[in-house]
Amino acid sequence: MLTRNCLSLLLWVLFDGGLLTPLHPQLQKTLEAQPRENVITMPGRRSSAQRVKRGWVWNQFFVLEEYMGSEPQYVGKLHSDLDKGAGTVKYTLSGDGAGTVFTIDETTGDIHAIRSLDREEKPFYTLRAQAVDIDTRKPLEPESEFIIKVQDINDNEPKFLDGPYVASVPEMSPVGAFVLQVKATDADDPTYGNSARVVYSILQGQPYFSIDPKTGVIRTALPNMDREVKEQYQVLIQAKDMGGQLGGLAGTTTVNITLTDVNDNPPRFPKSIFHLKVPESSLVGSAIGRIRAVDPDFGKNAEIEYNIVPGDGGNLFDITTDENTQEGIIKLKKPLDFETKKAYTFKVEASNVHLDHRFHSVGPFKDTATVKINVLDVDEPPVFSKPMYTMEVYEDTPVGTIIGAVTAQDLDVGSSSVRYFIDQKSDADSYFTIDGSEGTIATNELLDRESTAQYNFSIIASKVSNPLLTSKVIVIINVLDVNEFPPEISVPYETSVCENAKPGQVIQTVSAADKDLSPAGQRFSFRLSPEASTKPNFTVQDYRNNTAGIETRRSGYSRRQQDLYFLPVVIEDSSYPVQSSTNTMTIHVCRCDSDGTILSCNVEAIFLPVGLSTGALIAILLCIVILLVIVVLYVALRRQKKKDTLMTSKEDIRDNVIHYDDEGGGEEDTQAFDIGALRNPKVIEDNKIRRDIKPDTLCLPRQRPPVEDNTDIRDFINQRLQENDADPTAPPYDSLATYAYEGNGSVAESLSSIDSLTTEADQDYDYLSDWGPRFKVLAEMFGEEENYNTDKVT
Repeated sequence: MLTRNCLSLLLWVLFDGGLLTPLHPQLQKTLEAQPRENVITMPGRRSSAQRVKRGWVWNQFFVLEEYMGSEPQYVGKLHSDLDKGAGTVKYTLSGDGAGTVFTIDETTGDIHAIRSLDREEKPFYTLRAQAVDIDTRKPLEPESEFIIKVQDINDNEPKFLDGPYVASVPEMSPVGAFVLQVKATDADDPTYGNSARVVYSILQGQPYFSIDPKTGVIRTALPNMDREVKEQYQVLIQAKDMGGQLGGLAGTTTVNITLTDVNDNPPRFPKSIFHLKVPESSLVGSAIGRIRAVDPDFGKNAEIEYNIVPGDGGNLFDITTDENTQEGIIKLKKPLDFETKKAYTFKVEASNVHLDHRFHSVGPFKDTATVKINVLDVDEPPVFSKPMYTMEVYEDTPVGTIIGAVTAQDLDVGSSSVRYFIDQKSDADSYFTIDGSEGTIATNELLDRESTAQYNFSIIASKVSNPLLTSKVIVIINVLDVNEFPPEISVPYETSVCENAKPGQVIQTVSAADKDLSPAGQRFSFRLSPEASTKPNFTVQDYRNNTAGIETRRSGYSRRQQDLYFLPVVIEDSSYPVQSSTNTMTIHVCRCDSDGTILSCNVEAIFLPVGLSTGALIAILLCIVILLVIVVLYVALRRQKKKDTLMTSKEDIRDNVIHYDDEGGGEEDTQAFDIGALRNPKVIEDNKIRRDIKPDTLCLPRQRPPVEDNTDIRDFINQRLQENDADPTAPPYDSLATYAYEGNGSVAESLSSIDSLTTEADQDYDYLSDWGPRFKVLAEMFGEEENYNTDKVT
């Protein structure tokens, strides 16, 4: 300590008492090498030629990182020129780490680091120093700032932050092909020494790959590396600081390199000949075998296409590629027959689908192998001589007639005999039979072409040695026609002729139809029947093309004379035996215009006036009918009115005397009052509206007690009189109804029986006959009543 103070004093004397940074023993040589411009001169300093006092002057302080000594690490010393060594100056320290990382001796100004520092955590600290008067506590000089740097040491090894690495490179790549670039990071100070200068090298992976020591780029080191020989490589990379010198720290990482495939290998068959055995019963389109060519490449570079080389037997087979296994699947294109050919030989070529032009010089990327197929014999069903049989037979052929035969053979070695039978599902009605040994087909029923023209059924053939082996063939039998039906005229059977037709005019062309199946070239002939040939009205002209024309033989046809003609036409066919029929055509005579257009063919139109149409005739008839209906209704109404004037009962006689202060109309005046109420007392119960007054409102019907038959008229009139007096709906004007007299000025005076003291049986009404025709009806009525009473008494 004394040595240091003496040295400091000597330096102070040499530099005019300025403040210097004491030199750490370990940094002595380093600081001596530093230039003098690192000394900080406070403001106010003058030129060195003039001797003046200066404030704070010091170099940068340095402290070693990772210091592991037992004593605090000495950093430096602060000193003010105002400090005379009397202990009156106090030094203070503030800023980053003051008190926690760095401490200062308040009296001497010595600075120490009290704990180990790491430059990678904090590379420097900024602090402030000040000299204070110990007595007055006042600053002797302004506060100044200085820096303490942490001196780096090589305490961090390089690290590969992205490792481990995965890379790939195509196989067969040339030397120097780029693979990957790696990078290591060193946390040490790159500006100080070689602690952060990294050098790369390969520890594992040579001689296949190399690495650039400065950039870390990995490249191939050997040519033509083959994936099929080795696909995966693991390379160990080292990064070392201190420029790779001894004592430097190192870090490693792994790089996994894969060689990707290229199409550098052609497909190869593992053997030159493939043998296959195929049963002759194999179905067309089925797979009969597989062959495979080997390609050591991978993925699409290993895709193989197979083809059959044209040659012997190649047209019976086909080959495709299985996309999953890359095998060649041989399929059957045509059926095999052991009895025809027992073996086939052909060649198959395998080639790559995706070629790489860089390797064309290696040779053709294809290979060829021979395939030999042996056909195996299989016990097969019989084979018919034809795929389908067609036969013909005439209808009505006798039962048991042979119409044809089918033939089937067993083509296997050591052939067996064949049995035949008809499939019952196709011939349920058993129209035919077949001989089981010979295969001849005969009729079993009478056939009718008009019912069924063609029969379709199946015949089954089976081997006697193995009945389970069967084959089937279709037999079609056409039923030939026998001429048994006569021809007939096709529609129409009716035609018409104009009244103004001329001789030789064709009015209709007819043709014929035959139910029989007419053979080619059959002809129909037309002629008139013998009985019609003598009538010169119409004739038949045969056109000899299976049609004929109906022609007129005269002119002047008249509907008034004859409106219908019947023409018998005879038609014959040309088959054997000849069939003929007589067909009657109906010919209507019609009225036509000058152009031959038919206007009317109705018989009624004959009697119509010229120029009167059918619509006009219908309108006239409707008018006549309407007039007749009106007349009938009028007569019926008149009769109904007359019936209303008669009395409904001859036994119940009542007077009907109505007086309106005017002269009445006599017994025929029945409109003013309903005389039926007097004739039949039961009518009173009905709700009748009064005719002698005009009612203002419609009143509810009053319930009246029924009047017994033969009740005295006086009681009846009194009852009606009381009802009228008690009726609240009576009109406000006076209305007098007098029932006592026939009317003013009547010669018969009063006919009422109200004033009569005698009973109804004592009355004599014979005098009514003397009053004239106007009282004739009344005399008859009372005369009948009197006779009735006499009979009753008797």
